[in-house]
Amino acid sequence: MRDVMVIGAGLSGLLAAIRLRQAGLSVALVHKGRGGLQLGQGTVDVLGYRPQRVARPLDELDEFLADQHRASDIAHPYAHTGADAIREGVGYLAELLGEDYLVGDAEVNVALPTAVGALRPTAYYPPSMADGVVSLDPAKPGALRAGSAVVVVGIREFKDFTPELIAGNLALNDLPGGGRLEARADWVSFPARDGEVDSTGLNIARALDDPARRGALVDQLKALGRPGETIALPAVLGHEDPTAFADLRSQVGSPLFEIPVPPPGVPGMRLNDRLTRIAKEARVEVFLGSNVLGADSAGGVLQAGVVGTTGHDTHLKARAFLLAAGGFESGTLELDSYQKVSETILGLPLAIPAGELIHDTWAGQQPLFSVGVATNDDMVVVDPATGEPVYSNLYAAGGVLAGAQRWDEKSGEGIAVASAVRAADAIISNLAGGQR
Repeated sequence: MRDVMVIGAGLSGLLAAIRLRQAGLSVALVHKGRGGLQLGQGTVDVLGYRPQRVARPLDELDEFLADQHRASDIAHPYAHTGADAIREGVGYLAELLGEDYLVGDAEVNVALPTAVGALRPTAYYPPSMADGVVSLDPAKPGALRAGSAVVVVGIREFKDFTPELIAGNLALNDLPGGGRLEARADWVSFPARDGEVDSTGLNIARALDDPARRGALVDQLKALGRPGETIALPAVLGHEDPTAFADLRSQVGSPLFEIPVPPPGVPGMRLNDRLTRIAKEARVEVFLGSNVLGADSAGGVLQAGVVGTTGHDTHLKARAFLLAAGGFESGTLELDSYQKVSETILGLPLAIPAGELIHDTWAGQQPLFSVGVATNDDMVVVDPATGEPVYSNLYAAGGVLAGAQRWDEKSGEGIAVASAVRAADAIISNLAGGQR
């Protein structure tokens, strides 16, 4: 019997599994595929909008939660974790990964250019994006400020990045302290493989892992850059080699930053791969490509997860279970043609807002995306009708939690890390106390 079975290997599942294992517990991490980190931008969003842009997310958290409470009877995940768990979760993630992968501050947001030339708030970001930081605090200028010159450089063989669009929109942004950036577009050629005219971002990143390939890109960037300009490129500057970006920047000799592109995103893959390596090094038992089909239970306690394996189902017994399998995007939550939403792994009751789940407003929040499982402050899954635990040893974290509009709020990673740490710490405490 394992101490804990974690279902899902996205940000919350990986982080919780590592924390549980570091506490000396035996952990089985079961997942059917790569987690949602590769769909992200390699950043950690704590709270970006409420709906106005947020400069200091934790300072504004209480007001944000009060607004949420007035608007909905479903508690936001942050109402259960609080600011301390956000600080602890983001800090723990940053410490695990190190400054080669993540820098920033949970207390203060910055803005980063996007693939359409907007400025998006976030708290933590890869160091490869640091030269593109715009401060949201006029008293603390970022790397880019009013009058800064940026050349947005596309790679002709990479079709998911349009420098003219990005540069044109980037120059239209009014910066928090006043003024605008100066931006222009340019192009280079860098096929991931000889003769390739349509390269994926991942293949280009893998090519740039090879120091011998970098010179061809460096020479072109040095030729097109003008004095005082900052160079922006798609986020493909290395995959497995954490020193690739720093080496490229050093050789070019100018400020240089990556702009995230549509998923799958290389920065998210870097974080996913690093956390997966840390989990394996910590001796987390990983079951890759395995669907959890249900569970065995008795007396209000989960006893085993039923995992689909070759030839037969395997019943993995554990003392505690953490559901961290994501929401709609992973298939954990499912909407049928009658607007009935279900949780597909354990058949859990869901917190569902009253009224229509989908409305015809193209912009703004859709009630559907606040559907999920309800928990108490220890992240134990509860029946939303009664507030009582569904199973005394079942916890939840991440995208499956009810009450958040992650895309509108820019809160997804913050919820993932805060709930993962809160759930892991509750499990550690309860198992140490002899919970069976």
